[in-house]
Amino acid sequence: MIFIKLGYALAVIAAIALVVLLAWVSVPPYISVPLALALLLIPAYYHLRRNMVRYTLTDSKIEIDTGLIARTTRNIPLTKIQDVTVSATIPQRILGFGDVIVDNASDMGGTTVLNNISNPRHYADLLLRELRRRQ
Repeated sequence: MIFIKLGYALAVIAAIALVVLLAWVSVPPYISVPLALALLLIPAYYHLRRNMVRYTLTDSKIEIDTGLIARTTRNIPLTKIQDVTVSATIPQRILGFGDVIVDNASDMGGTTVLNNISNPRHYADLLLRELRRRQ
């Protein structure tokens, strides 16, 4: 959420700067103001994209809901999980979030990445604790 707020703040600053710059070169306000407001569409896109994914950890599965209007739910049973890894870039570590990578042994196989999770080690530990409890 911090990047979304920062994105909106930067878009507002850039919009004001654009209006001032275009006014300086004699562009009428009915052209410069809509152009400046269009800059707010950039953080709005990322805000909307962030709200399109929801992760839910229950006592028996991980649910991954994607979509805005039409939703798709993917369920990963905890019994199929083989490994849980936490990955974080330097900026993610500084800001306290990262990715939780879940390796599973389902029919499709492969890994599932839970992106940009706040305090990812806590959730990885919860998941591993639940896995140990089930064994």
